[in-house]
Amino acid sequence: MAAVEVHRPAPITPTAVTTGPPVPVHPGTVPAVASVVLPDGRVVTGYASEPAKPEPVAAKPAVSRAAVNIAIGGVGFLAVCGGLLLLTTFITALTALITQLITLAAVVFGGWIAVQVFSPSRHPGGTTVNIRKAVIKRNHFHG
Repeated sequence: MAAVEVHRPAPITPTAVTTGPPVPVHPGTVPAVASVVLPDGRVVTGYASEPAKPEPVAAKPAVSRAAVNIAIGGVGFLAVCGGLLLLTTFITALTALITQLITLAAVVFGGWIAVQVFSPSRHPGGTTVNIRKAVIKRNHFHG
């Protein structure tokens, strides 16, 4: 087995190299720059990465959406039931009106038929016999 070498990079302290006037920087707006010397002599400079922060969890509402949807559905159902109740009441009243009109028509038409059947005729029906010259003797008719 080969021996394993572990190299620990040593951070380099930044040198004061400025090319212009210093610019005031608020702490926290610019991340710190870190430089590291690798075992082969190369220098790596970069920003230190911060661990990812989880997104803040949104506060749950006091009432769940399912409960709100059920309540809205119940209100809609009640509105439909009220409309259906009015519709059935209207249909019942219309049926009663039609029944009364049919009964009235039957009574009027039946009365007209009865008057036609049971009233005396205006024109004579049957055979007409002229009996002016007939002679009745001793309760016998000789015609």
